[in-house]
Amino acid sequence: MAGQQPETTGSAGFSYAEGAAGDALIVAVRCRGAGTMNVAVSTVSVSFPVRCLAGETRTFYNQVGLSGAEKPGSVRVTAPPGVHWSMTIGRGELPADDHQ
Repeated sequence: MAGQQPETTGSAGFSYAEGAAGDALIVAVRCRGAGTMNVAVSTVSVSFPVRCLAGETRTFYNQVGLSGAEKPGSVRVTAPPGVHWSMTIGRGELPADDHQ
């Protein structure tokens, strides 16, 4: 695990640690509450929306294998006040199909 944000409501940011060269960055997001949150990983210039639903906990995984993914960085989440979320940043190898 490179970084973790415990359950949070609304917008927030946190940092994560460096990984080994060639490792992919794995972003796991869990949310509940009605609204769409935006996750921005500045080190690799990646952002993506996460649609959260009222009364349902949802989990999403995104894997980033771009150059620089092994560097330490930060994540910024912009979320409506009614959305509760948590996140874990991990490291791992890209699946064999992604190396081609």
